[in-house]
Amino acid sequence: MTAPVADTILTGGRVWRGLGLGFAQAIALGGGRVLATGTAEQVAAHTGPNTTVIDLAGRLAIPGLNDAHLHLLPYGTAMAEVDLRPGSAPTMAALFDRLRERAATTPKGEWVTGRGYDHFLFAENRHPYREELDAACPDHPVYIVRTCGHLAVANSLALERAGITEGTPSPEGGLIERQNGRLTGLLAETGREPVMAVMPAATEDALVASIERGGHDLLTYGITSVMEAAVGIRDGWTEMLAYQRAHREGRLPVRTYACLMGDKTRSILAQAEAAGLVTGRGDDMFRIGPVKIFTDGSAGGRTAAMTRPYKGSEDHGILCIPDQEELSAMVLAAHRAGYQMAIHAIGDAAIDQVLNAYADALADTPAPGRRHRIEHCGWLRPDQMARMQELHVIPAPQPSFMYYFGDLYLSVLEEERVAASHPMRSWIDAGLNPSASTDCPVTEIAPLPGIYNMITRKTNRGTAIGTDQALTLEEALHAYTSASAYASGEEEIKGRLIPGQLGDVAVFDRDLFAISPEELLEARCDLTLLGGRVVHERTAR
Repeated sequence: MTAPVADTILTGGRVWRGLGLGFAQAIALGGGRVLATGTAEQVAAHTGPNTTVIDLAGRLAIPGLNDAHLHLLPYGTAMAEVDLRPGSAPTMAALFDRLRERAATTPKGEWVTGRGYDHFLFAENRHPYREELDAACPDHPVYIVRTCGHLAVANSLALERAGITEGTPSPEGGLIERQNGRLTGLLAETGREPVMAVMPAATEDALVASIERGGHDLLTYGITSVMEAAVGIRDGWTEMLAYQRAHREGRLPVRTYACLMGDKTRSILAQAEAAGLVTGRGDDMFRIGPVKIFTDGSAGGRTAAMTRPYKGSEDHGILCIPDQEELSAMVLAAHRAGYQMAIHAIGDAAIDQVLNAYADALADTPAPGRRHRIEHCGWLRPDQMARMQELHVIPAPQPSFMYYFGDLYLSVLEEERVAASHPMRSWIDAGLNPSASTDCPVTEIAPLPGIYNMITRKTNRGTAIGTDQALTLEEALHAYTSASAYASGEEEIKGRLIPGQLGDVAVFDRDLFAISPEELLEARCDLTLLGGRVVHERTAR
């Protein structure tokens, strides 16, 4: 029997096929899928006159990485906004400088927006004040978002346009901060929505460009699949139209599992249902995913809802939907309609709410294969782990949080609570198959820092936290590949390099299995293939 002819063959290195599947010397890709793996000689049998043969030259090929929770569209948008991440704005003064630079090239009266600052890294150890933003940009409304995405600061012009005055109360599930009766400009959770509502709506053209811009950047890291974690969060249904158009026009660079906003104040669920867009609908490039609801904020911003207070305070965080019955009714309606759920819950008080809602929904309408998710799920108790097992609720955590924010967590929560958080080892031992992701642009998109943290439990400052939760490299890569596919119900079509699965491959400049954990942080993706076709090749080697 003649071997099928490959479009592309990778040979001369090591091919990691997946957890427990070992390594091959070569892989043949054809028709968008994996044809064969094996020895160089075995795979060579698939060579034809038009086959492209790529020499790995000792490098490592693995399944294309799958970031199971990020914000692709906002990431692409943020690439065109003021970059306030620590690398660009390490100090408060630098933050103001970046904003002034943008204001100088922006017509008066138009918005200046930025993202990525971390006030805990500033010498002042606080957020900027609105008056400071006024001084930097006196002629522009300004809105800047903290790295976590749950807190923002607006200047006086932005607050004025939003109708926020000294007398405006904080809304349910949010904060409009005042000090000594005066607005500081800090807004948390639903407190941000009045400002977001008056900011210019993005056009469909601009949103497609953001998807394309962000997606091409992801390919440079070996990321071939993602869950877009909140379609509709900023520009409503226009975001879905943009994704559909990007897909239709071949401008969607990565495979996307679309999580739909179904929140109390921001939802596209009614429009999705009317259009028949239910979980699982779509194809290998663009598929409808779960429904997103926010139940709390972030631990770093002290808005994640905890049953125990934050260190040195009586603050328990914020429950975005305090009424359990209201949340349960929202979940039940989506569950009955056939949707998977992917609810944001970071603190254990919020996780309690979510598990109660899932238990009620599954009791009403049993669906053992639905795989409802808890996004982030960072600060849970052992009894909640047992409930997750019972209900088969899967966690979607971000190991990058521990890498970038671990030292910050130690400043706001007791050490034993931080050590027990994001328990990857315990989740695996419980059979919950945790995925891995970055929540980008909350943290950097680069996957290797998160992989490094999973195997060392070290932060970017070298602090080891909860080392009993460390994984092997193979387990960490599984979390970033097949387990992420499991979280979207797609583990039978991607996540492993075995015949029949999609031909999505990432090639690194060195064998990750043959280097120290610290060297992982220096590794780079040399080559990315999507459906067997080269979509990224690093020029500087």
